[in-house]
Amino acid sequence: MTKPKRVATLRLTRADRRFKATPHITPRQREILRLVALGYTNREIAGSLNISVRTVEVHRFNLMHRLNVRNVAQLLRQALQQKLLPRSFTAK
Repeated sequence: MTKPKRVATLRLTRADRRFKATPHITPRQREILRLVALGYTNREIAGSLNISVRTVEVHRFNLMHRLNVRNVAQLLRQALQQKLLPRSFTAK
């Protein structure tokens, strides 16, 4: 009986470490995250970076998946908490 409890505790500890670690995002994803935070639409981001709208959508999807969020509000909150975005930023 004691052995399964130890295994469950070990798994929980590993899961906690996985969620506390800052996820690796690419420089392009960081750039798209910054533009999303500034309020640009997928079409505006695609136009300014000279990429397709679909590519922007894929980058946003990958960001949301890596940060384990469902919407843009959660994405921005999680990015701020994990210091992927500065507390205050402006358009360049």
